[in-house]
Amino acid sequence: MIARILTTGLIAGLVAGLAVAALQHFTTTPLILAAEVYEAAQHAHDGADAGAAFSGLSRTAATSAATIAVSIGYALILLAAMLLSGDAIAPRRAALWGACAFAATGLATSLGLAPQLPGMAETELAARQIWWLATALSTGAGLFALLRLDSTTAKIVGVALIALPHFFAPQPATPESTAPAELAARFAAASLAIQAISWALAGALAGLIWRLLSREKEAS
Repeated sequence: MIARILTTGLIAGLVAGLAVAALQHFTTTPLILAAEVYEAAQHAHDGADAGAAFSGLSRTAATSAATIAVSIGYALILLAAMLLSGDAIAPRRAALWGACAFAATGLATSLGLAPQLPGMAETELAARQIWWLATALSTGAGLFALLRLDSTTAKIVGVALIALPHFFAPQPATPESTAPAELAARFAAASLAIQAISWALAGALAGLIWRLLSREKEAS
């Protein structure tokens, strides 16, 4: 069982991560580079292009590796959650679990901490991390209560868990930002779309690979 979980998570995460990394290269990465131009003082001198090219290649490789690692984590988390809940692991079901995971870790948290470009005002790191984790866990628990439990009381508690963290969302110390508002809005939208695709794709692939491995085991 453990071997099948790890194999499924690794394969699904690798494929999903490669696809998402390619999307990032054409969506969020150009926006980050544009924001860095606004943030940093522009110094034109000889040799800057070569250095920038090398930096770009290094950035792409590092971002792709991180994206693959995150996608593997997504797939493993979804598999573990579905197994613990007793739900059947299938592509469509796993994709729905991925959508719920995005709602908890991406959509809900973005209401208080939107994806940020370089040069945007930020709150203190520890406060952001604590609020993000609390919001993700609270929203996940709330969604589980709403979608998986039949008790009316449980559903009311679920709604409360989803709403509660947003009364304590951290606020940036100052509204200053070197990035234009339009650029920041495009980045936030693109980041959320990429994250939604990442969760859903990792889930769907995990469900598909799990089904294939299960059939292979039954046939042997």
